Amino acid sequence: MSQPSPEVYETGKGMDAHNAAMREIRARNDRTYDPHEPTRVWVDEDNTPDGVRDSLTIILNTGGCRWARAGGCTMCGYVAESVEGGTVPHDALVDQLDACLDHERENSDEPCPLIKIYTSGSFLDEREVPAESRRAIAETFGDRERIVVESLPDFVEHDRLADFTEQGLAVDVAVGLETATDRVRHDCVNKYFDFADFVTASEQAQDAGAGIKAYLLMKPPFLSESEAVADMQSSVRRCAEYAHTVSMNPCNVQRHTMVEELYHDGGYRPPWLWSVAEVLESTADADALVISDPVGHGSDRGPHNCGECDDHVQTAIKDFDLRQDPSVFSQVSCGCERTWETVMEREKSYGMPLAR
Repeated sequence: MSQPSPEVYETGKGMDAHNAAMREIRARNDRTYDPHEPTRVWVDEDNTPDGVRDSLTIILNTGGCRWARAGGCTMCGYVAESVEGGTVPHDALVDQLDACLDHERENSDEPCPLIKIYTSGSFLDEREVPAESRRAIAETFGDRERIVVESLPDFVEHDRLADFTEQGLAVDVAVGLETATDRVRHDCVNKYFDFADFVTASEQAQDAGAGIKAYLLMKPPFLSESEAVADMQSSVRRCAEYAHTVSMNPCNVQRHTMVEELYHDGGYRPPWLWSVAEVLESTADADALVISDPVGHGSDRGPHNCGECDDHVQTAIKDFDLRQDPSVFSQVSCGCERTWETVMEREKSYGMPLAR
């Protein structure tokens, strides 16, 4: 497995230029965050291998992704919401956890069976979440049904997952793979690891009694609309061989990222919602749950169509997530679909988007 240091990430992979640009962009951020408050927390519902479940989603405020500190992914601005100075102390993380439980009590009639924990990096990286804090979190949610934790492949190890499996929890490791195509992951996303590392992580998780949830990125920079759709269609099917759930995340324009720089210069448009629907409909027969949650849908900085139909298509996507029925997409239509079809046909390479 790749070793988690910037030098190893960059060596021989041509990432030094990308990382230098990303560090300069991120340095413009001057916001600070309270280490005793979670970044975000909300109650929702999600489709799991055991059916639809109420979920508590927690984004802990940590020192952030160590790869992002080196420069990081072209589209990810989450490190800009992280605490400066590295690891957050155990007592501060406990305060964050208490705040999340308070939110759950205020917004849910009973404890949610599904817990999803993120850190804007890797939950299993002990620089972000110390072992003591990880064990406390496992004990806190030991009476729930399932827990999802996000991590880069490097940190997927048996002992770190055992803290949760020994509680009797069903455990899923969410890996930000982004794409099954190594060249796209390296050159468009600026992510250091290979698909083979994802496969190894899935084997490690399986040996520990955990499952894999693969996160894919719809339309990173430097791809045309049709290239992005084709990449997602092939990636979903390859991931379904190793993951029971594939979550396709349409790219949105986050602050302090290379994508934002391109967006302001007219060189990037987030994906069309029609593209999201096309991928979901065409891969509905894959041997995995295939879901998507277009963040910021309908806005210029998020996945969008013409503005008139965005909410309707988003509703169809959400309905598909819960029911896995591709016929929902035949129930939405709009004149802008012709524009999207033209973009798919004529946008042949990366450059100025044909339509905003």
